[in-house]
Amino acid sequence: MPCQLMHRFHSNSVIFRFKLASFLLCLKYILAPASLGVLGYSLVMGEHRLVLVGYGLAVLAIVSILIQWIAGSRARCPLCMTPVLVKKECSKHRHSKPLLGSYRLPVALGILFRGKFICPYCHEPSVMEVRQRRVP
Repeated sequence: MPCQLMHRFHSNSVIFRFKLASFLLCLKYILAPASLGVLGYSLVMGEHRLVLVGYGLAVLAIVSILIQWIAGSRARCPLCMTPVLVKKECSKHRHSKPLLGSYRLPVALGILFRGKFICPYCHEPSVMEVRQRRVP
């Protein structure tokens, strides 16, 4: 889809909020399984120091989830105004596809690696750019 037809955001702070919430969402998908793996390994092998590392990873995962929830609740699609990086029970667009059971993960990966995303609710593309003001 050409870049002219994509929606843009009104300020850099909104773009920063999207990128922060996307990074923390992806971090959650890494930290949660890592903490469970480290805790499981340390309990089976009897490594008491690794138990502390596993607990630390679990606490870090919980903190990142909380910060992501706060930042993601204010990161809204510029067209439908739905927060795209928090779990909502709203109806998704029929062409939206989940990744690993999450509709938020494709949005987060698109923001981080491509600089654009497609809203799972209205299925409209948005690019991580500030829109230009029209000069009369």
